[in-house]
Amino acid sequence: MEKKAPWFYLILLILAGEAVFILPFVLPRIFRSTVLDVFALDNTQLGLCFSLYGIVALISYLLGGPLADKYPPRKLIAIALWMTALGGLVFVQFPSFGQLQLLYGYWGFTTIFLFWAPMIKATRVWGGDTAQGKAFGLLDGGRGLTGALFGLMGVLIFSFFLGEEVDGSLLEERQEAFRYVIYTSCIIIALIGVLVWLFMKSGVDESKILVERISKKEIGIVLRIPSVWLLMIIILCAYVGYKITDVISQYANEVMLYNEVKAAQTGTLFQFLRPATGILVGLIVDRFRITLWLVYSFGACIIGGILFGSGIIGPSTTMLFFLSVVIVAAGIYAARALYFGVMQKGKIPLMLTGTAVGLISLIGYTPDIFAGPAYGVLLDAHRGEELGHQNVFWMLTAFSMVGGMAALAYHRIYGRTD
Repeated sequence: MEKKAPWFYLILLILAGEAVFILPFVLPRIFRSTVLDVFALDNTQLGLCFSLYGIVALISYLLGGPLADKYPPRKLIAIALWMTALGGLVFVQFPSFGQLQLLYGYWGFTTIFLFWAPMIKATRVWGGDTAQGKAFGLLDGGRGLTGALFGLMGVLIFSFFLGEEVDGSLLEERQEAFRYVIYTSCIIIALIGVLVWLFMKSGVDESKILVERISKKEIGIVLRIPSVWLLMIIILCAYVGYKITDVISQYANEVMLYNEVKAAQTGTLFQFLRPATGILVGLIVDRFRITLWLVYSFGACIIGGILFGSGIIGPSTTMLFFLSVVIVAAGIYAARALYFGVMQKGKIPLMLTGTAVGLISLIGYTPDIFAGPAYGVLLDAHRGEELGHQNVFWMLTAFSMVGGMAALAYHRIYGRTD
């Protein structure tokens, strides 16, 4: 690549990269207990909404991936942001369970088909030949900071309109307060889309990173690369861990016995650990073996999963609770920051990044389909009890062990030259 994309290119990519997921995922993660109440859902139903999102997203990964190899990312990303914000106008009406499932299916299309592969490819472009760890670390860390700021903004808006009587508030009062959170999010998402359309220009010769068409030949080339198959397993296991972070605020509410605002604040704190981890990893990992750091990240997930799963964390162990939250966050967010950052080490051609990402994501992001219902069933089997949460974290531990073995294999094959 003759010219490196400017810093504001990465900044806009970071803003877009998290803004597009605010409505379907960030708000339900931070306000999980509130969302269950105001939409009249149980954990399994919310998990089924995520599942329908995942089914549509799965198809969108495959079909949308090659678009990133044919068209500039800027326009695809901007359109995806606008379409996602439009879905918020339905979300704010507190639709029925069936309608909410359809909305999540719609978001599965808008957030993936025109968005996901272009974002990953644009990040590889910015990182160039020597800064892939920095590029993906700063991307995920920056996305985490954006999500945390959205979460903080949401908590402030929610608590402002709800007033001081949080525990004694009526359902209608919580719905009205949450409505303002949704409207504000929609406006910001749409504005970021405008900025991306106007200003996210890489300055890189696009003929070097785009192809005229994607044929079976290119798909065959990608499928013959061993790193593609290993990344499918690595991302699948890491993404299960990321999906399980949805229950942190609910754990604070049901096990640590925090009220809804304090539980949302805990969820927001967890969000702030993402940028801290991603940025730290991004700044230092290119100096070391990036593939080995991926192995270490799964090790942290295993330790954190065992701590939560063992049942030793409760209302009387506040310090251990927050320590365990930090360990889980460090492992999960480090893995997220690194797993696409090792694509260059895995000898995946830049020009075919979109196609590779589409194929990898076809398997890697299947937790969008099964993770939500799985931990929803585990929680509902012991609703409001600690045992349900313990089982969820044993699930995290099991997947982290499998992901750690795949990451170790990746390191042994491709990490020798780090």
